Amino acid sequence: MDHRAPTGDPMLTARFAPPAVPRLLVHRPELLGRLTAGAQGPLTLINGPAGSGKTVLTAHWAAGGRGPRPPVWLTVEPDDAPGAFWAYVLEALHRGGVALPDAVGRPTRAEGVTRSFLVRLADGLAASAQPAVLVLDQFDTAQPPATTEGLDFVLRHAAGGLRIVLTSRSDSLLPLHRYRAAGEITEIRHADLRFTDADAEALLSEHRLDISPAGIRLLMERTEGWAAGVRLCALAMQRSADPEAFLRQFAADRTTIADYLLTEVLDAQPPPTQDLLLRVCVTDRVHPDLADALTGRDDGARTLAGLARDNAFLEQIDASAWYRLHPLFAEVLRAHLRQRCPGLEPRLHGRAARWLARTGRLTEAVLQGAAAGDWRFAAAQLVDNLALGRLLTGLEADQLGRAFAGMPTGTTGVAPALVGAACRLAEQDLPACEAGLRRADAALADASPADARGPAARFGRAFLGVLAARPADDVTATERAAADAERLLRALPPHLVAERPELRALLLAHLGSVELGAGRLDRAESTLTAAVAACGQPGTESPLRDALGSLALTRLLRGRLRQAAEHARASLAVAERSALPPERRAGTDHLVLAGVALEQDDLPAARRHLDLATAAPGPRPDAATAVRAAVIGARISAAEGDGDAALAALRAVGPEGLPAWAVDELAVAESAVHLSRDDAAGALRVLDAVEAPDGDRPEHAVARARALLAAGRGACAAGALAGVAGDEGAATPVRAHAHLLHARIAAADGDSQEAHRRLGEALALARPEELRRMFTESGPWVRRTLGRDPRLARAHGWLIPRAAARTAREPRADGQPPVVERLSARETEVLRKAAELLSTEEIAAELYVSANTVKTHLKSIYRKLCVTRRSEAVHRAQDLGML
Repeated sequence: MDHRAPTGDPMLTARFAPPAVPRLLVHRPELLGRLTAGAQGPLTLINGPAGSGKTVLTAHWAAGGRGPRPPVWLTVEPDDAPGAFWAYVLEALHRGGVALPDAVGRPTRAEGVTRSFLVRLADGLAASAQPAVLVLDQFDTAQPPATTEGLDFVLRHAAGGLRIVLTSRSDSLLPLHRYRAAGEITEIRHADLRFTDADAEALLSEHRLDISPAGIRLLMERTEGWAAGVRLCALAMQRSADPEAFLRQFAADRTTIADYLLTEVLDAQPPPTQDLLLRVCVTDRVHPDLADALTGRDDGARTLAGLARDNAFLEQIDASAWYRLHPLFAEVLRAHLRQRCPGLEPRLHGRAARWLARTGRLTEAVLQGAAAGDWRFAAAQLVDNLALGRLLTGLEADQLGRAFAGMPTGTTGVAPALVGAACRLAEQDLPACEAGLRRADAALADASPADARGPAARFGRAFLGVLAARPADDVTATERAAADAERLLRALPPHLVAERPELRALLLAHLGSVELGAGRLDRAESTLTAAVAACGQPGTESPLRDALGSLALTRLLRGRLRQAAEHARASLAVAERSALPPERRAGTDHLVLAGVALEQDDLPAARRHLDLATAAPGPRPDAATAVRAAVIGARISAAEGDGDAALAALRAVGPEGLPAWAVDELAVAESAVHLSRDDAAGALRVLDAVEAPDGDRPEHAVARARALLAAGRGACAAGALAGVAGDEGAATPVRAHAHLLHARIAAADGDSQEAHRRLGEALALARPEELRRMFTESGPWVRRTLGRDPRLARAHGWLIPRAAARTAREPRADGQPPVVERLSARETEVLRKAAELLSTEEIAAELYVSANTVKTHLKSIYRKLCVTRRSEAVHRAQDLGML
């Protein structure tokens, strides 16, 4: 299976390949034995400075098959963000034959992963038949703390299914003291890695150098056993007419290793080879054809193969055609290139960028173009290849963002303006994004058709216009930009569009969200449904989560609670599978679940989900989400008896800039708070203070009728409700509430038959979605009415809270025992979480256990409560007074 990054790029093969073991190698059986013994435990640390032989020793050990299973290799980059790091770990395990459950998921964002992802990964490793041995080469303190903390968590919770071998220049941020105290770490330090005199003599002998004991002692004194230094000296001495004199000179003038690399390794090569090395050092890896492009010659394949054979700090990557320089050598070469040939390095980056672009390596081409300072070329690669979305989503987003951080704001051209706008949008800097889009518009207007980069640039402008208009809640601009983008997308090469499935998904998801914010529920529902259908391929996880959350909110506003909860849970599941970090979650899914629980009169669950929604550190919510959060929060606070908190929640959302429906929604909610305080006059004042929105919202009419009825003006209340109950376009809760109010008005007028009929209509509408809250808010009248009509009460037993239906002290009608055996404390905790509408993965994350552990607890709960499903278990426990 070909695991690719969400953007479609392949993983860098070089990072999964252990370095080739040098042909001239010092065998160190004692250290190899310690590595083998260490791999029997959870953690082995190989620590020492650069060039101390850490990687060579570990690669030698890995190639020898001395571990319990072939080790899995991953070279860690110092600028790996947590999400990128874990994506590479999963790929390394996959390539190493470690089978993990599909439920583990894969990261889609570079910034980080969730605790739930780490729990699933640890659980999957724990279930493996044989422990996986993972070598993390070059894992240093430059790694983000979140990466180290996550690694420690997985290692400690994998139950022996993971064993890690770390090579590092300095101690990592892992809690080594805890591993030492538990006797669970094997450490090979710099002192252990240093070459002894015997090691140095053996290495020199391999190089066919006969050096006196005094010469060896001098070499060891100056290099202090540093493996790279000894090896560099051996290579230099091979080319020296007098190796012993070379050593004395080295000892006399204290020449640095960098000097050796330049004078004894680089300068020892023929001039054409020196030129090649200086030119290819600007890339992280080099292909023979790329080397030819950088040198202008055709000897790249022969020269690179010869350098690799000679162990001249260049090695072949696996059995591929690619090579890589030793990082230390490459660094020295780059510094020397700048000194020897000022101004050449940017030109080489530019050549590399164009070769990489021609061979389809988009991200590398963009990075090389940015390093060259060729901003127009680098930006054009993203625009022409419809890849502007990579600046906004995917594992390369941060890397690309950093690459363009140095691009001057005034860089001319359409593509730089678009890329700059996308970078600002990724930072949620809307004013700067809009400024960039204005520059793009000016460039598109002034440029010739060739310079304007054709339909790709115009599509990029429309695409960013849709995404930028969403935070501003500008439905007109969004619809115009979306129509332009869709038209231009159809004119682009079909194969290129097919490679970017996230484009249409993002467009529809953002358009639907803006339509939702404008109160256009029908159009929002249709657009968001299409957005969900457009997702499913790699790279569409983010728009899928976004569209599902917005669709869930749309369904909630229309009173379709079951569908709303289903979509909200699907959104949460996508976020968990893709290991989306919390800061990228807007909290819409939990907000919808809070609204569902509130309408069904489950206040504890509503409060809990609302707290999760408001605590989400994601982007600023749009109008629809912010208003809905305030309304739900106010209704919960009012139900809890805290009217002041309810009013504060509503007034925290300023009406400035809100659409008319949102202003009215806040007024309707505030009037309900006043009614909960028996202040009918205050409720009417709030409603009178807002202008009636277009179409006289039925929600407003119901709110006015409630206030009028509370003020004793039943006839006026009936007039306010005219036509609402029969309005098929109104949301189900609104229609049901209208019938309920009609019933109360009829009862107050002494028309018991009409009151009974209207109440039956209200109950019939509310029953499918279990809309209990409106009946609770109506006071004791409904309970009294049902009490006088047992037949109606039996038909609508769903209104009665299950926990009150039967207590554990009451015998069961069938004479069966209420439970098989008592639930354990942990099982009760799991059941409580299940009653709060949490998924299995959410329960696992809340309790810091694996999803499999939660499933085991649920099976035990089903057995003890004599049920077969989660909902039955919750209902049975409520019936028995256990929850």
